[in-house]
Amino acid sequence: MNKTFLTLLIAGQLMAFMAAGQDTLMISKEELVQRVLQNNLQAKIAEQQTAMAMGDLNQSKALFLPSVSATQTSMMTNNPLMAFGSKLNQERLTAADFDPNRLNDPDRIENYSLEVQVLQPLLNLDGVYQRQAAQIQVEAYELQAARVQEYMEMEATKAYMQLQLAYEAVAVLERAKKTADEGVKLMNDYFEQGMVKKTDVLDIAVRQIEVENQLRYAKSNIKNASDGLATMLGTEMDGTVYQPQSAISSRLQTEAFSKLLSQERKDLVAMNKAVLGQEKMLKSNKMSAMPRINAFGNYQVYDSNPLGFGADGYLVGLQVSWNIFDGNKNVGKIQKAQASVEKAAIEKENYTQQAQLELNKTNRQLTDAERKVELSQLAFEQKAEAYRIRKDRFMEGLEKTADLLMAETQMFQKELEYQQALFEYNLTKEYLRFLTR
Repeated sequence: MNKTFLTLLIAGQLMAFMAAGQDTLMISKEELVQRVLQNNLQAKIAEQQTAMAMGDLNQSKALFLPSVSATQTSMMTNNPLMAFGSKLNQERLTAADFDPNRLNDPDRIENYSLEVQVLQPLLNLDGVYQRQAAQIQVEAYELQAARVQEYMEMEATKAYMQLQLAYEAVAVLERAKKTADEGVKLMNDYFEQGMVKKTDVLDIAVRQIEVENQLRYAKSNIKNASDGLATMLGTEMDGTVYQPQSAISSRLQTEAFSKLLSQERKDLVAMNKAVLGQEKMLKSNKMSAMPRINAFGNYQVYDSNPLGFGADGYLVGLQVSWNIFDGNKNVGKIQKAQASVEKAAIEKENYTQQAQLELNKTNRQLTDAERKVELSQLAFEQKAEAYRIRKDRFMEGLEKTADLLMAETQMFQKELEYQQALFEYNLTKEYLRFLTR
């Protein structure tokens, strides 16, 4: 009987362990970043924007590639002019067809024609600048997509650090709970021996409840952080809990960053590209008033039978067109394009100023965060030492329970504040790394 019970107990524990293993996934920072860059929806949107710009660039190939079209026409008529012309195209006119009676009242005639038409652009200066603008737009979107990748890398790192902090908070609170549990047990023993009052037992029991409540919230934060990771990875929030392979660094690792904005930053280069693209569109609008030169040609086949090839002919030519006046429409386009250039230049200047402002602010935040870590560490060490002293004095009956509980609460609170300060400092470093790339 005991053997059977032991077997069932071991099997149940094994099944619980396997279920827990299925719900909790270990993940490294490198793996998270890689998966985010591959699966994140924002990154995919940026890729599609680049693909759309590439589609516009491919359309601009019509500037130098010919367009070819084929048309099959079938008709039946007894219209005098159409009937005579159809016979002429079919190369089957006879002297009898010039009889006035036939010319005025022809028989019904069928005509089947196949026409292949080719248009070849030769010189379209406005199209040249439009194609250059399209090429610049592709380059700008590629830079923006790369910048989105850098941003998502930073966000993935931030999410991983938040997960680390959540687990660290749980670890601290579990130690606090263990201390509280031991305190409750010790206090109950003292009460049974008549060494402490009932109020002391109740005080430490309240402290135990508070710690359990904080621990519950801390564990919920792990689930919240895991849901955030699932969203970044583009997967469903199915309750999977992620666990970081590495713990948060417990040491302050200082790092210096440039205080000057790099003009090679991808988003700033993309803004420059946007200005250049608008300038090309302005030139395109100005060139639309210049003549266009295009070659054309077509080849026709005519017959009275649907599948016949009785007669054929061709036509080739060169067309020079010049839009001399279009009711001031082109002047308005040039004005609008000029305003677009100025607008893009102003937006670039404003964006650059805001980026420099953000860099300056974040550098100051890093200095403040570093000082905060140092002070938090000092406060934690002092509170830990104060708790140790009070605990020793309490064991000797020289400290009140309330004072010991206060010292314990402050110690664990300062430890959590120290971990939070480290997180903020490391997060600020990652943001500065993003701003100075």
